[in-house]
Amino acid sequence: MGFFSRFFRLNDSREQDKGAPSTDVSLSAKEAAAIRNELDIDAAIAAHERWKARLQDLLDGKSNERLDPATVCLDDRCDLGKWLHGSGGQRLGKFPAFQLLIERHKYFHLQAAEVLAQSQSGNAENAAKTLNSAYKYASSQVILLLKELKRGLGY
Repeated sequence: MGFFSRFFRLNDSREQDKGAPSTDVSLSAKEAAAIRNELDIDAAIAAHERWKARLQDLLDGKSNERLDPATVCLDDRCDLGKWLHGSGGQRLGKFPAFQLLIERHKYFHLQAAEVLAQSQSGNAENAAKTLNSAYKYASSQVILLLKELKRGLGY
């Protein structure tokens, strides 16, 4: 089991039968099912993966999409962000890895906004560097944590 999965883990009655106290916070099967019904993790992953192509298309001049860095930097506007700051936080806020997911998701949006701001100010070279460094790192972290959450929820 991965490092983050142990924080997003279903209650396992076999562990409790061993008599060893659990140090991890865990979810009941009912809580995990409720989360699976609220959040389509695969759709959230796909949406965040599409951002790189959108940003790259803008940098390459292949898109006329108008994106405002002041809006893109807000991490509570996308479907995942709404869930993280809403019912997701209520259900999973006690998990250390959930707080990490919120932080990484916010960083992702800040880096996407930075790419846009650099591009819109005519600094395509720095925008490309940010896209392929800080943005890429932020994106991979969000996706990794979402995959770990998915695995921890028993998908």
